[in-house]
Amino acid sequence: MARNIQSLERAAAMLRLLAGGERRLGLSDIASSLGLAKGTAHGILRTLQQEGFVEQDPASGRYQLGAELLRLGTTYLDVHELRARALVWTDDLARSSGESVYLGVLHQQGVLIVHHVFRPDDSRQVLEIGAMQPLHSTALGKVLSAYDPVAHSEALEADRPAFTDRTVCDLDGFEHILDITRARGYAADVEETWTGVASIAAPIHDRRRMPVGAVGITGAVERVCRDGELRHELVAAVRDCARAVSRDLGAGRF
Repeated sequence: MARNIQSLERAAAMLRLLAGGERRLGLSDIASSLGLAKGTAHGILRTLQQEGFVEQDPASGRYQLGAELLRLGTTYLDVHELRARALVWTDDLARSSGESVYLGVLHQQGVLIVHHVFRPDDSRQVLEIGAMQPLHSTALGKVLSAYDPVAHSEALEADRPAFTDRTVCDLDGFEHILDITRARGYAADVEETWTGVASIAAPIHDRRRMPVGAVGITGAVERVCRDGELRHELVAAVRDCARAVSRDLGAGRF
């Protein structure tokens, strides 16, 4: 059985202590509450302070939770609000399109799938929540890269491997695709990531009109495309879903 790392356990205990009770606590209060020597407690607090998880009031010397911890918590809540707002609309999209629906957000130079609705048939399917997709080749990734400056920077810095002979890897070609994505309001992936598979995705914005995620459908090329082109009704359905989720997040009309 793997052993827990004591310093991390102590740091977690400090954060829980600061999260409850009084707003600010002194070094002696923290040390005595956790049964630690002052020197040990001070060392952990100093590390947490350097990482932004704890702040020290310059006047009183007391400690409180830091802004970085608040930022992480807000990110967690944002993702869960996004998923909650998208549940009904993604179910509707799966029914109307007949394809699998994915909801993705930027995470560590890729797209993290935070919600997945199965294709509405009797075929065997695998739940892909928690899976990662590349930014440069998938429809979800292109949408995030086109609308989110952070995702754009991540896509430029990350490797852009060729998954099929259709994958666009060079920088100029990738930037051209992002220009097209912004101009038409959606992105496509036709056998650029998986042979025989096509996807369509559109951006989701929040009340600040900031991009917070992307929603899209994925299916066999012969179902998503017709006569070599994306089916217009599927593009419209994906964009309508993205706009509906955005409205529920307070973005208004797009």
